[in-house]
Amino acid sequence: MNKDLTIGKPETVLWRFCLPLFGSIIFQQLYNIADSLVAGKFIGENALAAVGNSYEITLIFIAFAFGCNMGCSIIVSQLFGAKDYTKLKTAVSTACIFSAVICALLMLAGILGCSPLLHLIRTPENVFADSSLYLDIYVWGLPFVFFYNIATGIFSALGDSKTPFYFLAISSTSNIAVDILFVKSFHMGVAGVAWATFLCQGISCILAVITVWLRLKKIPVQEKAPLFDWSLLKKIVVVAIPSILQQSFISIGNIMIQSVINGFGAPVMAGYSAAVKLNNLIITSFTTIGNGISNFAAQNLGARQFGRIKEGFRAGLKMVWCLCIPFCILYIFFGRYVLLLFMEQSSSAAMATGQHFLWILSPFYFVVSAKLTADGILRGISAMRQFMAATFTDLILRVVLAFTLSGWTQTPIGIWCAWPIGWTIAMALSVSFYRRSLTGIQTSA
Repeated sequence: MNKDLTIGKPETVLWRFCLPLFGSIIFQQLYNIADSLVAGKFIGENALAAVGNSYEITLIFIAFAFGCNMGCSIIVSQLFGAKDYTKLKTAVSTACIFSAVICALLMLAGILGCSPLLHLIRTPENVFADSSLYLDIYVWGLPFVFFYNIATGIFSALGDSKTPFYFLAISSTSNIAVDILFVKSFHMGVAGVAWATFLCQGISCILAVITVWLRLKKIPVQEKAPLFDWSLLKKIVVVAIPSILQQSFISIGNIMIQSVINGFGAPVMAGYSAAVKLNNLIITSFTTIGNGISNFAAQNLGARQFGRIKEGFRAGLKMVWCLCIPFCILYIFFGRYVLLLFMEQSSSAAMATGQHFLWILSPFYFVVSAKLTADGILRGISAMRQFMAATFTDLILRVVLAFTLSGWTQTPIGIWCAWPIGWTIAMALSVSFYRRSLTGIQTSA
């Protein structure tokens, strides 16, 4: 069901819109969590390290899919808010063509470049073969990743956050069952984990694309929408490229950090792999709510209701801070028990690594969530230069400090301390940019 986000009390509208998005990302993260959980429980510590090592590289591919999602979603949101339905349909088909080209190029790069990249980040020999196998299978499933992201971006742009939730709830729970079946019953090892994800993502993508196509057919237009439009592509790219760069450079930064972590051995790699999944669960939740705020801001920008955008920022802050409290309590006081979900017979070094990571990062979730909420507004109003400035500040600080502090302390704890520092400085920039950009839009209107 399509939803106009330009009417109703902003806080109520955002809660109703973003809560299904939050549920969706929980199920989306279950894909990666299930992979690590099954690898650690039923295969072993080296398999858990291999999946975690590969995960940082898969985030590069996901970054491109996410950028295409946001480029399509923001422009479609603005057109939906302006009620320009002919251009809306053209924007969707233009985004699909653009995404198909990007996906084909990435598949070629993945087929040729994943193994050299694994060598570049100093992947230990005892996990190299499994890491390479997992990535080879993952690359062939990239079309599913891309077009599922496009479909969910369109749903969000139309104000529908419930349909993607239903798809993900079914497919991600199925993924857990298929993971266990392939690994425990069929003894397929890491390949079973990868093929389970491939299969479930594929089914979810096909169903989502069919549903969005049927949804778009019901939107009335007075003339046939062109299949492609260069001016709309330019608008999509203006949003998509910075979003791609944001996510891909963060992924590259994480890969660089992973190379430092790899130097501490497989037990530390395994502990980090488990803990970073838990961290990414909450960070991705904040990001997803920020994406919802982007759709809210974009629709209201199209409708020229600027006061609602400011109210949406305040409502978004309340929402993410409500999420911070239970996650902080869980990770600080019960982190060991959550980590045990991933590590059946973990070494003390692996467990200590995971616990220290969560203890240091989780109190700063209140900081990074504020940054991602402001980023959501910046992206929704197409203030992409400011968005990129804050993002790159965070990334550069975290990478430089990870290398510097790990060398100084000679322990992984120095790496973990880089996150809070980068988050704090970038948050101050994002909030400042949000206030200036919104004031500028209101003044020029």
